[in-house]
Amino acid sequence: QVQLTESGGGLVQPGGSLKLSCVATESGWTYSRYTMGWFRQVPGKERAFVASVESGGRTRYVDSVKGRFTISGDNAQKMVTLQMNGLQPDDTGVYYCVKDFNFRVGTNPGSWELWGQGTQVTVSS
Repeated sequence: QVQLTESGGGLVQPGGSLKLSCVATESGWTYSRYTMGWFRQVPGKERAFVASVESGGRTRYVDSVKGRFTISGDNAQKMVTLQMNGLQPDDTGVYYCVKDFNFRVGTNPGSWELWGQGTQVTVSS
């Protein structure tokens, strides 16, 4: 059984920074091959892919955050972080941590096996 726990959300002014963290706690068999990532959801819209990192180190970003967000994985700690710089109001939403035990999982939310509870990020002056 795997549980994902996010932290680090909050309120920030446009141009500011936040760092999100997600820890995967696992019982039983643990897998060395996995992908972790983040989705964002705003009211009335589908959850949208933001970024992902594979246990082998390959990263992927949605175009709108490239150059501003950095995703990092820590295989030993089963942890993923999302450093968000240059935040804009369009970055506002609930950010969900996700995990899957495959590579090349894709950007469709239905492709991901595990989801955290979400953490709110609000960018506003």
